Amino acid sequence: MDSAGPNGERRSRSSMVTIRRNSMAGRAFTLIELLVVVAVIAVLMAILMPALSRAREQGKRAVCLSNVKQFGLAWVMYADDNDQKIVNACTVENTEGHNDQEEPCWLYFHDDWTDTERRIKGIQDGAMWPYVGQLKIYKCPTGIRGEVNTYAIVDAMNGAMGSTAIGAPKELYVRRRTQIRRPGERIVFVDEGKTSTQSWTIFYNQASWWDSPPTRHGEGTNFSFADGHAEYWKWQDPRTAKLARREGDYGSLIA
Repeated sequence: MDSAGPNGERRSRSSMVTIRRNSMAGRAFTLIELLVVVAVIAVLMAILMPALSRAREQGKRAVCLSNVKQFGLAWVMYADDNDQKIVNACTVENTEGHNDQEEPCWLYFHDDWTDTERRIKGIQDGAMWPYVGQLKIYKCPTGIRGEVNTYAIVDAMNGAMGSTAIGAPKELYVRRRTQIRRPGERIVFVDEGKTSTQSWTIFYNQASWWDSPPTRHGEGTNFSFADGHAEYWKWQDPRTAKLARREGDYGSLIA
């Protein structure tokens, strides 16, 4: 069937369909153009993904740093409320080689770690809970899946004093905050990545590690100090970073 054009000319339906198809074909992408678009998108993704990954890690590091800072301040407040006595750095009591101090554990390690409720109870029974009061602060965002605490107190802060295995001189161990010289330089909390049955310990009499150096964020981890401030430290010796990656490679266990 024919139809009239705007100037009165006659056009067949078939010719109109042909014109419409030609118009659509002129607007369509060719295969080469589509491949170019896909290639550009792939290049942009390759550029952006590492940047997005770094941004996510920096966000997790910032949350973790905030956590250890809150622990550091809670640790100071506990000492202020208890005649400058500092909390027990261990997570178990009356273990052989420990100092048998009177101060309560900052949290309690229970043998049955398959029971999440018992793990949470161990945290809530600890001396830090009244000062922290939020379960989420006990775990770094990059912690082991299923773990409820990723932080530890260093051994010298009222930890396994009396243990001769690590060769630490007694004067390095403190029970009161007033004993600490240069508190801004003395580490208290470390993001170890899991709950330790004791405290974070290093050898003092040999060039090796007792507890592995943590690399929780990049090539380093977050620490809090005896004056309450917190910092991110990056290991400078590549051998230390390599050891830390090997010993602390949680892989698929990351939450």
